[in-house]
Amino acid sequence: MAAKVYITPEGARKLRDELNNIWRVTRPEVTKNVSDAAALGDRSENADYIYGKKRLREIDKRIRYLTKRLDNLEIVDRIPEDQDTVYFGAWVRLENEAGEASQIRIVGSDEFDPAHRWISLESPMAKSLIGKKIGTSINLDLPAGPTEFYILDVSYTPWSET
Repeated sequence: MAAKVYITPEGARKLRDELNNIWRVTRPEVTKNVSDAAALGDRSENADYIYGKKRLREIDKRIRYLTKRLDNLEIVDRIPEDQDTVYFGAWVRLENEAGEASQIRIVGSDEFDPAHRWISLESPMAKSLIGKKIGTSINLDLPAGPTEFYILDVSYTPWSET
């Protein structure tokens, strides 16, 4: 049995929605296109048919991945008792040595998103933060060199963007 994979409720919902959409919308559309292309005759030189079959294989591969992944998810939907400590799902405000503040969220590997500053639980920064309390410092080796970060705040609900 594969190891459990941590994910937020929103992340799990997004994966289930993707699987549902692939099954109910994408795959039937591509199957119809392949069927229509096959009806045109010679399949060996029929680009629409060849591409459609390739696309169906990719879709089926994604369906297998999502189905297996969803079976191994551990949805973390509870807020820890000690809300001053960084755990999975936390939003964390950090300050670097230069006094610049930033905010990240620790999420599962299926839902990390650099645009939103959501980092994977498997990332070096997340591994350094897990279990640390507000007011603690961590040291990280970044491409620019070793950097110290100070934990300003931790929350298990999103902060307003003010």
